[in-house]
Amino acid sequence: MTRKHHHFKGAEVSCCVKYFLFGFNIIFWLLGAAFLAIGLWAWAEKGVLSNLSSITDLGGFDPVWLFIVVGGVMFVLGFAGCIGALRENTFLLKFFSVFLGLIFFLELTAGILAFVFKDWIKDQLNFFINNNVKAYRDDIDLQNLIDFAQEYWSCCGAHGPDDWNLNIYFNCTDKNPSRERCGVPFSCCVKDPAEDVINTQCGYDVRLQGELNRQKYIYTKGCVGQFEKWLQDNLIIVAGIFVGIALLQIFGICLAQNLVSDVKAVKPCPSPPKNSLFLMRLFPLPAPEDCS
Repeated sequence: MTRKHHHFKGAEVSCCVKYFLFGFNIIFWLLGAAFLAIGLWAWAEKGVLSNLSSITDLGGFDPVWLFIVVGGVMFVLGFAGCIGALRENTFLLKFFSVFLGLIFFLELTAGILAFVFKDWIKDQLNFFINNNVKAYRDDIDLQNLIDFAQEYWSCCGAHGPDDWNLNIYFNCTDKNPSRERCGVPFSCCVKDPAEDVINTQCGYDVRLQGELNRQKYIYTKGCVGQFEKWLQDNLIIVAGIFVGIALLQIFGICLAQNLVSDVKAVKPCPSPPKNSLFLMRLFPLPAPEDCS
């Protein structure tokens, strides 16, 4: 049963597959461009673009990297899928499907390794959080990320409030001149529902008190344990999100491979649209002998 779209010696390219893949990827492409723009704007605001050596100065994790990397991957993939579908370019379509398949394989491998080496992952998470605790005041984006995590999971530090001894502003040493000495960030404080304005000084000197008194004012559970508990409580939702992402990736790969098969089956190669001269020069259609 043949499709009735383009007639080239009995074989046709499915318009449904072609334009669905194009629409699917243009959204992906635009999202990637937005992520990249946000990341570059954040770096420009922090002066990183004018001094690239400052990228390595931060001791902890810079959240902007997440926008740059994710946005870059989405942009490249969306571009390849978009132009490959629109121009029926088999090279770009194959690049799109192989790259997407590689990402899917890496995600699957990471999931399996995380399940098998749970204790190692927990240790690495603890190490990661403590490193970022040390660099808390070094970067405003990192500071906001830590504050959000501590408020959302009602936690303080990796294993508890005393982890803030790792930070030069909050440690309890006698040589520390900071007013925040022996304290914790305001995001560790138990919120008072009656307060309309956040008290950013609520964590001052709180670690000078005993364990029982601390519980009245700050969260005493560590973020590693709270995150682990959150995962267990929301396992179905988290698993559903990952399965949904995996299915979208598989769907995209299948669409791209289907379109590649259709294009190869078309003889002679489809002629370029008259209004696509710019794209034709950038991404010329394959010669007839390459379409078999």
